[in-house]
Amino acid sequence: MPITLVPITAQRFPSWWERSQAEYKADLIAVGETPRAAEEHASDAFHRAFPAGTPTPDNAVFDLVDDTDDIVGYLWIGRDNSGDGTSWWVWDVVVEPERRGQGHGRAAMQLAEGHARAQGARTLGLSVFGFNAVARAMYESAGYETTSVKMRKQL
Repeated sequence: MPITLVPITAQRFPSWWERSQAEYKADLIAVGETPRAAEEHASDAFHRAFPAGTPTPDNAVFDLVDDTDDIVGYLWIGRDNSGDGTSWWVWDVVVEPERRGQGHGRAAMQLAEGHARAQGARTLGLSVFGFNAVARAMYESAGYETTSVKMRKQL
């Protein structure tokens, strides 16, 4: 089932912001940050990306919409933090749990690549938490290469 990128509406953006920030905070806690540090980290990241509280051409948020007009997830894509305008980043991509395993994640990444290319990007990067083995496998099969690895051991 094909999907398209539809810019998130101004009405939906605040609820997306809350959800995406909460999910990021939970992931940070899952990998060892304290709840307070995770809250500050997530809040700072979102306020830096969206200082006016809205998407911009350099930080775009899209709904992933299928051919029946159902929203199956979302994509946040923009320039990375390197200062190189040709280096873009997938800041967040989510396929709703009930819609996973149907090719939407792979399709979203192909659409992300097309969007980034249209904006002049020559590279597209992303981070994936180590516990997300399904996403890591999909990214690797789509041609993404590991550029750094953080490791930790529970004591």
